[in-house]
Formats: sequence, C-alpha cells, structure tokens
Amino acid sequence: MSQSETQSLHSLQAEVSQLREELQMRDQLVEQLSQELFRLVKGNNSLLPTSQDVPEEYLAQMRSLRQQLQGVEEQVSFYQEQIAQKDGEVYHLRQSVQELTDRARMLEQVVQELPEIYRQKFADRMEEVKDKVERLQRENRQLHAELQSVSYRLAVRSKRKNGHLELPSISGGDGGDISLPSLGNA
Repeated sequence: MSQSETQSLHSLQAEVSQLREELQMRDQLVEQLSQELFRLVKGNNSLLPTSQDVPEEYLAQMRSLRQQLQGVEEQVSFYQEQIAQKDGEVYHLRQSVQELTDRARMLEQVVQELPEIYRQKFADRMEEVKDKVERLQRENRQLHAELQSVSYRLAVRSKRKNGHLELPSISGGDGGDISLPSLGNA
C-alpha cells in the first residue's frame, strides 16, 4: 500500500471518529432535551398551562426550541449519512489494502523462487553445452586418430619409395609440432 493511501485511510478514520463523537454529543443533547420536554408534558398535566395562560414569550421559546430540535435532527441525519458514506469508503479502502497485501505476498514469493528458477534454467542450458563439448571432444579425438592413421600410411608409402621410414610431423593443439619417432628400417 502506498504512503498516500495509508495517509488517506488514516485521515478518513480520524474524520469518521470526529463525526461519531459530534453525533454522540448531539444525540445526548437531543435525548436530554426530549426527556426534559417529555417530563414537562407528561409529568403533571395540571402544571401545563393552557394556551390562554401561556405568554407569547414562552410560545416563542417553544417554537424556537422545536426549530432547534428539528435542526439538530436534520444535523443528526446528515452526520449519519456522512458516517455511512465514510464507512463505505473505509470498507473499500480495506478491500484495496487486502488485495494489495495479497499481491505483495504473491510477488514476494515469486521473488524468493526466482534464484532457484534461474539456477535450474542455467543448469539445463549448461547440460546442453556440456553435451556439445563432449561430442566435439569425441569428434576431435576421432579426427586426431584418423590423422595419425593417414600420417602413418603416408610414412609407410614414403618409405617404400625412399627406402626408409620418415614420418611427417603433426601440429598439436598448442601450436607446437609433434614429431613422431622414426621406426628406422622396419
């Protein structure tokens, strides 16, 4: 997971936490207000003033309190939607984190297996090279043996013509001449 995704996730979590705290505080205030109103309304009917007994000032306060209550309820609803949205984002981010973690593990496993794979491929290629070198060495030995045989036959023929056996020199692999001993008058 990239650093920016991690920071984004942390900031989202902090924002969700803050919204939850504000929502909880507003819920408590609404609960207190509703309990107080309920207590006033249900507590003692004889204490409730009739509309003729209630001064306009109290009615205005009641309207104001109802409007505030409605505003708080709207804010609570808004924050609940925000929290639901942030929870959805957090869920998707967690899924992304899980997918990236799984992918990172898979790649790590592949990286750990690479040396063995390369070692095996190198060994397979070297096997082909060894076989080819072995074939070339066999062929070289065979050609060398044939060369010696031809050289010997030429020497025998030359002896018959000249009367003595003279073997030609054969060049070796190191650049020097290899002289075959003469067999005299054999």
